[in-house]
Amino acid sequence: MAARHSRKILRPLLYTSAAAAAGAGVLYISYRPRNIPGLEAPAVPPPGYHEGKLVPPSFPQIKSRLEQIQDLKRSQKEDEPYDLLVIGAGATGSGIALDAATRGLRVAMVERDDFSSGTSSKSTKLVHGGVRYLEKAFWELDYNQYKLVKEALRERRWFLNTAPHLSSWLPIMVPLQKWWQAPYFWAGCKAYDLLAGSEGIESSYFLTKSKAIDSFPMLKRENVIGAMVYYDGAHNDSRMNVSLAMTAALYGSTVVNHMEVTGLTKDANGQLCGAQVKDVIPDKDGQKPETFNIRAKGIINATGPFCDAIRKMDEPETKEIVAPSSGVHVILPGYYSPSDMGLIDPSTSDGRVIFFLPWQGNTIAGTTDAPTEITPHPEPSEADINWILKEIRGYLASDINVERGDVLAAWSGIRPLVRDPNKSSSQALVRNHLVSVSKSGLLTCAGGKWTTYRQMAEEAVDEAIDVFKLNPRPSKDVPDISGVGGSGLVADGATLDGTCQTHQVRLIGAHGFSKTLFINLIQHFGLETDVAKHLTESYGDRAWQVAALSAPTHERFPVRGCRISALYPFVDGEVRYAVRHEYAQTAVDVIARRTRLAFLNAEAALEALPQVIDLMGDELNWTPSRKDVEWKESLSYLASMGLPKTFMKLSRKEVQNGRVMELDEEAYKNFSRTEPPADILEHDAVVPQENLPADAAAAK
Repeated sequence: MAARHSRKILRPLLYTSAAAAAGAGVLYISYRPRNIPGLEAPAVPPPGYHEGKLVPPSFPQIKSRLEQIQDLKRSQKEDEPYDLLVIGAGATGSGIALDAATRGLRVAMVERDDFSSGTSSKSTKLVHGGVRYLEKAFWELDYNQYKLVKEALRERRWFLNTAPHLSSWLPIMVPLQKWWQAPYFWAGCKAYDLLAGSEGIESSYFLTKSKAIDSFPMLKRENVIGAMVYYDGAHNDSRMNVSLAMTAALYGSTVVNHMEVTGLTKDANGQLCGAQVKDVIPDKDGQKPETFNIRAKGIINATGPFCDAIRKMDEPETKEIVAPSSGVHVILPGYYSPSDMGLIDPSTSDGRVIFFLPWQGNTIAGTTDAPTEITPHPEPSEADINWILKEIRGYLASDINVERGDVLAAWSGIRPLVRDPNKSSSQALVRNHLVSVSKSGLLTCAGGKWTTYRQMAEEAVDEAIDVFKLNPRPSKDVPDISGVGGSGLVADGATLDGTCQTHQVRLIGAHGFSKTLFINLIQHFGLETDVAKHLTESYGDRAWQVAALSAPTHERFPVRGCRISALYPFVDGEVRYAVRHEYAQTAVDVIARRTRLAFLNAEAALEALPQVIDLMGDELNWTPSRKDVEWKESLSYLASMGLPKTFMKLSRKEVQNGRVMELDEEAYKNFSRTEPPADILEHDAVVPQENLPADAAAAK
């Protein structure tokens, strides 16, 4: 009797305790302390004061491009071949160069164009595990998809930790239009949180309709019953790529852009032993390009969508493995999205997914996914641009009219989906990335995405060490990347013992970065606040050097930093820094990849182009004919970034004289972002008559 009575008492207590424990677990997961990248104290002490004056940090100098080329030539000697020659300097190639260099290997990396000149600069700017891939893994019971998401979530955390100045967490909203979607997406987002575990940051959460609209005021109110918000990462892709390459150079890699591979060389046994390369820069100056050989024990092909061209240099009859897919993005003004909240539409009219994200003060929308041809500078089609705009209108408030003229820039990136050459055609398309080795020893690493670049690089270097019989070794002479004297790696936690340490090696600019660094720059250099924030979030602690290279304004304030565009916080010091410290060799290198002006606003990039060319000309001693070459090549590039064809006729002098604003009738109709005024000023005489309101036209 007593036992039965005790069971009646204990059972509810057990149930209550279990429920309390489960609730406590959920609360802990949701509200546990988080280590948010960039909020912790700098890995190195901030600059100190000496005799009442702030002493900026002193950073190590990277070898000049000419010195790097001389190092390449020295490899022709029998006793000085490189361990590895990496072809391609996108995210994958630069990641491989850094990984191999930090394992003590002698590495060279060459790139036909510029760092991040292809797909790596044309991403959606997300660092993500892939919440939609997790959904596929669940419904298709696909364990491989699950592993890919798990791997990407781990890499996401390391990505943000090693480059906190170039990346950040971003909340992304999923609007809910039916009540059944609330538990469905809640479960999916919570599974995403759970899978991330300690690699995650804030937990996902549900918003009521009113709070969803308050967080994203541009959202269409009709049919919205609420929203789920989850977290992923965002980054500045080409700045990240350049930082990877420059960090690899500091660790001893020989890194040269605008160096084209024209052929592969083999030894008497038919095994690859090097490559023939050509420096393409002299040709721009009207000089004969220099061609020479680079010797290496192993060659890695990391050329993204162009990897088949290198594979055919090795084996002309080899089957192509790239299935190129076009991803189009458009840039809209920043007022179309909150500055701190993104949005994903998981169910567009044709089943594709569209992201709508704040980026660099503007709004990025995309992407499409369709088969395409491989070209160096693919152009977005009007059909793709209009499809994105149509989908955007579907979830923005009805009083927000998104027009074609709101598109500030648009681009098409080629995603290199790859087929495994060792599998049958029905099983050939790989889901993530592929590492393969040809009979003659060409190691190809292709596919993948930005988030997992580090994992791809690690696997490629592991394979190279095994195939080419290389000997990783501890690094004895560690570069003082932090600029404070002694080892710059003390705070990284990386032990350079010959094993892969790239999950802990911080990139150039990360050591002295903090969220308050911009205040030091304002106080020391007299920069505008938005300029100082931009510099610290693009260069990290190297913002000290960029600010120092910025010219005085000869005004009371700002003291330094002459903008190259009135619309954006890019300044003249960035152009000088790009040439002196980041191997920028062309105007496109600067407007597209050192700064992001071409990606943010094609017309603004055109207006800034004369000043950029003049600044680079002063640094690199360009002749008038070379400046003309830069102008023509830059115009061609801007055409691929959505610049209206009307502007292609303008000369450099006309742009300097303000002719960009004088649009012809066709351009006004298609690309004007303002309605004609009701009251007419004398200046408005350039507006075509048919674009004026009836009463204004009559008055005129």
